[in-house]
Amino acid sequence: MSWRWEYAFGAEQASHTAPPEFVTEVEKKVAEVVRMCEAKYLDGTLHQDASSRGGDITVRGGMFRYQIVVRRERVYIVQVTYLGF
Repeated sequence: MSWRWEYAFGAEQASHTAPPEFVTEVEKKVAEVVRMCEAKYLDGTLHQDASSRGGDITVRGGMFRYQIVVRRERVYIVQVTYLGF
């Protein structure tokens, strides 16, 4: 497996209603989180401890919430909030 990110729950639907510039910012930031995970967990499939909690990241125009699932080598975007600032 290799690390990737994907939308979870209703986050993908929320991203369809947000401006493309905002969605691009979200996807750039989550790609950085994926690169961090690749460096930290060289083989996530062998990971035995609890997964990291994830967190919130503010980007231009709003924020998004993500969850890391190490054994699946995935970063899930679970919430996207466009605020228009």
